[in-house]
Amino acid sequence: MGIYTERHELLRVVLVFSRDLDERLMARLTASLRSRNIQILQQTPVESISFEKTTELFRKLPRNADAIIGFGGGKALDVAKYIGFLSRLPYLSVPTSLSNDGFCSPQSSLTFSDKRHPLPSAVPFGVILDTSVCLNAPELLWHSGVGDLVSKLTAVTDWKLAFHATQTPVDDFSALLSDASVFQFMSRPKQDLEGMTLLGTALLLNGISMSICGSSRPASGSEHLISHALDSISKRPRLHGLQVGVATYLMSLLQGQNSRRIATLFDATGFWRSIASDPFDRAEWLEAAVLAPSIKSDFYTVLSSRDCLSEIETALHSDPNLRQCFRE
Repeated sequence: MGIYTERHELLRVVLVFSRDLDERLMARLTASLRSRNIQILQQTPVESISFEKTTELFRKLPRNADAIIGFGGGKALDVAKYIGFLSRLPYLSVPTSLSNDGFCSPQSSLTFSDKRHPLPSAVPFGVILDTSVCLNAPELLWHSGVGDLVSKLTAVTDWKLAFHATQTPVDDFSALLSDASVFQFMSRPKQDLEGMTLLGTALLLNGISMSICGSSRPASGSEHLISHALDSISKRPRLHGLQVGVATYLMSLLQGQNSRRIATLFDATGFWRSIASDPFDRAEWLEAAVLAPSIKSDFYTVLSSRDCLSEIETALHSDPNLRQCFRE
C-alpha cells in the first residue's frame, strides 16, 4: 500500500476501516504506509453507514489530508468513498473480500431512516486488491461476488429493452465491457488465486463501465430492483450479491436468455448450495416483485414490459433451480 501512496505523493492519509477487521491485516497495512513515511492523520472504524454519520465524519476530516483510504468490507468502503467524494480528495479502495462491485463503482450505498439508498460518488483513484486476502474471506462473500457479477447479463439485456421501448440511450462500449467481464470469469470460475484475480478484475471493470457511461445501467437492471425491494420489506435482508444472483436467474427466465449459462455457473461455483443452506422467504420475494417496478419509475426493465407476477410465481414454485432457494 505504501508504495502506491508514496508514488503519487499522497503523504498524509485518513484511514477508514471495518470495525471487525482482522488486526493482523490492519497491522500489515499500517506498517506498509509507515515504511514509506506516510503519515496516518486519522483512523476511523466504521460502525454505521448512515448518511448522517458519514457526513459527520466528513466534517471532522483533517484539513491537511491528501487522500482517503477505505479498508475492509463493503460498508467501510462505501463510507470512505463518499467522504472522498465530498472532500474531492483521492480515494484509495482496499477491499478484503469480493462480495460485490462496490469497491470500484461510482456510487455509495448509505442509509436514510434505516433504508439503503445509492448516492452518486466517483470511481476510486486507485484499487489495491490482495487476492490472497480475498481468498481467505468467508466463502459466502465469494458467492455474493459471483451473484453480483452475473447480474450484468440481465442488466445489459434490460438496458437494450429500454432502448427499444423508450429510446433510452445505450453506450455500446460500456455494455460490451460489462458483458465481456462476465464471460471472462465464466471461462474459469474457480475459487483460487487465479479465480480471485478474474472475479476482482471483472467486478472492477463493471465499476469502470458505469463511470464511462455515467449510469448504473451496465451493472444494474431488474434484478437490482428486486434486491432493493427486498432490502425495504424483508425481515432479514441478505448479502446484496446473494439476493441479486438469485434475482438474476429469475429475471433471465423472464427475458428468455442466459438462464442456462447462469445456472451452470452457479452449479460450478457452489452458489446454489449456499442459497439452499439458508433459503429465502418465497412470500417476501413475491411482495418484492410487486414493489420492484416502482423503485425507479423511469427505469425501464423487463418488469416494465408486462405484468410478470404470475410468471414469477410459477418460476419460484416450478423451476428446479429456484425451488431449492425458497421456503414457504
